Amino acid sequence: MFRMVIAEARSLIRQRNEIEDMADAMLRDSADYKALRKVPGIGPVIALTILAEGGDLGRFRHPRQFLKFCGLDLSTQQSGQHRGQTRLSKFGNARLRRTLWIAGQVAIRQRENGFRHKFERYIAKDRDNPDLRRKALTAITAKMARVVPAIVKSGSDYRPFVEGRVPGGRISFCGAVRAPKG
Repeated sequence: MFRMVIAEARSLIRQRNEIEDMADAMLRDSADYKALRKVPGIGPVIALTILAEGGDLGRFRHPRQFLKFCGLDLSTQQSGQHRGQTRLSKFGNARLRRTLWIAGQVAIRQRENGFRHKFERYIAKDRDNPDLRRKALTAITAKMARVVPAIVKSGSDYRPFVEGRVPGGRISFCGAVRAPKG
C-alpha cells in the first residue's frame, strides 16, 4: 500500500512538472507573465492562473478595484442600529483569491522578501496564536493582490522592499514603482 501511495505521488509530481513546463513554454514571451514570475511565491502555474482568472490586469485603475474583484475587500453587515463584524466580503473570484492565498503562503516560506517581513511583524506579538497567523496570511494575500496588478500595470520589476525615493523622483511602494503625487 505504501509503495502505491509513493508511486501515485511521483506520478502527480511528474504531471505537475509537465503542466509547469507547458505553461512556461506558452507564456514565455508575455511581458505580464515575466513580471509576475519575479514576485516571490509566484511560479508558472500561479502566474498562469492569475492571468487566466484576472484577465487584463491593466484595466484596474486602483488596487482596491482588484481587491474587490478577488473578494478580498472588507465589508460590514448592517441593519438599522445593528452593525456586524467587519469581514472579508468573499464576493469575488474564488479561484483568484485561493491562488493569491497559495502564493502568499509560498512567499512567507521563502528567505528574504517583503511578504515574509510583513508576516513576521504581524505575528511578532504571539507566534503560536493560530487566529493571528490566519489574519497575517490574509494580510499577505491582500498585499499580494495589491502588488500583482501594480507590477503588471507599471511594467516595472518587483522590488522586494520599500526603498523610499529613488533617482529620477519616483517613489517605490509595495514592490512596484509609481510616480510621486503633486
